[in-house]
Amino acid sequence: MQTNTLENWLAEETLVRQRVDAGPGPGQADPQMVADWSGLQLMQAMLNGDIPYASIARTLDFILLEVGAGRAVFQGTPGMDHLNPMGTVHGGWYATLLDSALGCAVHSSLPAGRAYTTAELGINLVKAIQPGKVTRVRAVGEIVHCGRQLATAQARLVGPDGTLYAHASTTCLVFELRR
Repeated sequence: MQTNTLENWLAEETLVRQRVDAGPGPGQADPQMVADWSGLQLMQAMLNGDIPYASIARTLDFILLEVGAGRAVFQGTPGMDHLNPMGTVHGGWYATLLDSALGCAVHSSLPAGRAYTTAELGINLVKAIQPGKVTRVRAVGEIVHCGRQLATAQARLVGPDGTLYAHASTTCLVFELRR
């Protein structure tokens, strides 16, 4: 396990970016191609650069770094384009990064033929992020419960020094995909 330092975070991000950028880039996976994959298989294929990653990741400058059964880690770069009028990172940026980690933690727990949608998202912002002072944050999402119809997850948004910037929870509706 790597030590949480900014240097290690940047090195890991570089390796993942090279891998996903060598693939198809941002976009959507062909539904027919991934229809028989579990959520974890789909997430791993995205992380490997075998299928497209979500376009919003490029727009808001974040990336999926790790995925496992019931767990997803995203890393984001807060920038000047993400500021609110007070000069700190907008809560919507926090929310999008956390929602991605939460949703992908849920997705990684689903069998083939099942999908989810966010029904509820609760976020607590506990510390402001100022670009230049905070160059990277990670949203670590973990499943709490995954049932046939509902799934819940929690996530934390932290810096490489362990500073907590926000925490969140979600309830997702789980349903059968139509083919």
